[in-house]
Amino acid sequence: MPEGNLDDRDSGMAGFVGRLTLFSVAGLFAAAAFAGMGLFMFNMGRDMTTMTTSVVQMGRDVTSMATDMRSMMGQMGTMAKSMVEGQAGMSKDFAKVRAGMETMTNDMGRMALDMGALSVNIGSMTGAIDTMNKSMATMNQSMMMMNQAIGRMDANMAQMAYDINKFTRPESIMTPFR
Repeated sequence: MPEGNLDDRDSGMAGFVGRLTLFSVAGLFAAAAFAGMGLFMFNMGRDMTTMTTSVVQMGRDVTSMATDMRSMMGQMGTMAKSMVEGQAGMSKDFAKVRAGMETMTNDMGRMALDMGALSVNIGSMTGAIDTMNKSMATMNQSMMMMNQAIGRMDANMAQMAYDINKFTRPESIMTPFR
């Protein structure tokens, strides 16, 4: 029995060491798990802080956007009012332009009629000038013939004066070399 007792003791000691090792390994796993969980919780806390900061900043941005939207809404109202007033003014201006264009169109129609009449008058005047040019040419020929006739008459008058001079001084007839 004592032998069995020793084996029991060895197996008790081996079992104790085995259990101690098992508990040590389990403790190390638990410590590692606890450390991993702590690290996870620490990182999660830091991430939550970053997320909270981001959410706070998003809230500020949304508030700023709302303020900007209110300001923009007021400016859009002003712009819409200006556009309505501008369109009314432009409509009046375009009415004046249309009236001016109608007047100008009527004036251009009258001017076209006047230009047609002027063209007819210029055509008549051209015909009259042509007739006048022909008459002037005829008159120039008549003047040339008259100048020739005057030249012949001057020559005849000179000859006649010479002949009369001879009769008034008979000595010149008798003495030809004088």
